Amino acid sequence: MPVIARSKARLGISDTGSWKRRIGWVASLALVIAACLVVRSAWGPVDVAARQNSGQADSARAASTSHARPSSPAQQNAAIVNGERITREALGQECLVRYGEAVLEAMVNKRLIRHYCDRRQIRVTRQEIEAEIDRIARRFRLDKEHYLNMLEQQRGVSRRQYAQDIIWPKLALQKLASDHIEVTAEEIQQAYETEFGPAVRARILVVHDEARAHALHQQLTAQPGEFARLARQHSKDINSASNGGLIQPIRPHVGDPNLERAAFGLPKGGISPVLRVVGQFVIVKCDGHLEARNVPLEEVRANLEQKVRDRKLRQAASNIFKQLQDDARIENIYNDPQRRTSMSGIVATINDEPITVRELAEECLAIHGENMVENEINWALLKQELHRRRLEVTQADLDTEIAHAAELNGVVDEAGLPDIGKWMEMATRDQGIAESVYIRDSVWPSASLKKLTQGKVTVSKEDMQKGFEANYGPRVRCRAIVMSNQRRAQEVWDKARKNLTVEFFGKLAEEYSVEAGSRSRQGEVPLIRRHGGQPLLEEQAFALKPGELSGVIQSGQHYVILFCEGTTEPVNVEFAEVEQMIYRDIFEKKLRLAMSQEYEAIKERARIDNFLAGTSQSPGQAVKGKSAATPRTARAR
Repeated sequence: MPVIARSKARLGISDTGSWKRRIGWVASLALVIAACLVVRSAWGPVDVAARQNSGQADSARAASTSHARPSSPAQQNAAIVNGERITREALGQECLVRYGEAVLEAMVNKRLIRHYCDRRQIRVTRQEIEAEIDRIARRFRLDKEHYLNMLEQQRGVSRRQYAQDIIWPKLALQKLASDHIEVTAEEIQQAYETEFGPAVRARILVVHDEARAHALHQQLTAQPGEFARLARQHSKDINSASNGGLIQPIRPHVGDPNLERAAFGLPKGGISPVLRVVGQFVIVKCDGHLEARNVPLEEVRANLEQKVRDRKLRQAASNIFKQLQDDARIENIYNDPQRRTSMSGIVATINDEPITVRELAEECLAIHGENMVENEINWALLKQELHRRRLEVTQADLDTEIAHAAELNGVVDEAGLPDIGKWMEMATRDQGIAESVYIRDSVWPSASLKKLTQGKVTVSKEDMQKGFEANYGPRVRCRAIVMSNQRRAQEVWDKARKNLTVEFFGKLAEEYSVEAGSRSRQGEVPLIRRHGGQPLLEEQAFALKPGELSGVIQSGQHYVILFCEGTTEPVNVEFAEVEQMIYRDIFEKKLRLAMSQEYEAIKERARIDNFLAGTSQSPGQAVKGKSAATPRTARAR
């Protein structure tokens, strides 16, 4: 049976995978619209002392509620979509299929820590958890609400999950480890040198083969100016290779001591010998030295001591947790089909204490229910609309959509045709999901929306011309300073115009820009092209001559200053040679936009009661309190 047909036949069947694999597939699938749900502000009780002290009590509590039948629609149902019910029980099963393994691992870990804390009368209060989240948010210069929303939107981690699965275990283990922590004067001095001492602006080139490293070293010592080009061509460190080998400034007591000694011993422009670092061969080039900051040690001693203590606490907590795991008797029944059948209702035991299927399903629902109910609402809306228009998504439609996803991601065979088998293996293995889940959550919604938007997308001659200019026309090489305050931007602009050199502009970018990526590269940004989606910025960039400074350009809530370093020549290619490729690219983008608009129109006509999120809408009204996510699609991982 073909892999796709086999997947469809298994639709809805669980495939949990390995015991230690972490959940990551939700965040890796592309959204048609990047609109994420904001989770509820409340999380359940997290005070260790407030929990039952024995597994028997937990099991008894679960058993005592297993026969209770909720009476209200909000208790029975997770959502109602145009009168169609999505029950809590059905949603819990969907959550189990996707998240059961990772949630069970977290439950086991938390129970190990809880038992250990109970024996030592260690308590972690909700106030301590909130204070820790506040502290972490401030490190990122965010308030707590923005930080938690960012976790939800970018990482798919809910408030409850963050509080109970990440912050609570961390604080509990740190409390257990705190009695064994001592910070020495030498450690404080090293932390001071790391944060306030001199640093080296550097580039690196990393290869796996020693002979290759020495050959490249010979080239670089003869032509140091070629370092960036050779790093882009040969370095195996992808993050730095794309920036010509440029890395964050090297500071003492942070990384490999040999590499640090070599970097600090280089003059500006100097090339290090070939260094062996963690089984790889590294060449370092010094782009310059940064002087130590004039900050007295006594002014920052308390802060540095706390940072060192935190670091040592993390290590000690990790050691304690490893010891807990080594000493515990853990049986994972969930991943063993035969034992799962013989021990009905039990998914794992920890030192003979059982964890039931019901407990696992409820935990999955509590952590992932809000996101999953949106997924099920999307499914229901599309299914209802297809039925209303008397349309059907066939197996051929699913096959075509998977082939299209493979082609878009460059997974093709020697003949240039989509390699469906390889793509399915990649899409499921890398995301840690079953084929059935991938098809249901990504392929089917995408195929459905394409069916519903069929015939609504056209590509004009103007679209084609703009696509040609964007891809093959000239581009402007600029440096940029991005700021969030207009007055500060005007002050920096005035400084830049008084010293119009690329070196001075780079230093200003390093000091003032709020955009971390370009700031670390002294304002270097990707080449600016026409029709790239920022018309005002593009207009200013293309109006500049080499060495000229733009005005202060407002882009959304930011203010941008550009310094032009030159313009590239257009690519020497005839329109006819690339016409078909440009058409496919534009059609794909316009199709995705049409699919998004189609879904929003379907949703606007719907009546939806989402009991988990506490939101509702009537036809023609926006969802009260939240914005709903559009279905994931199969085109990207």
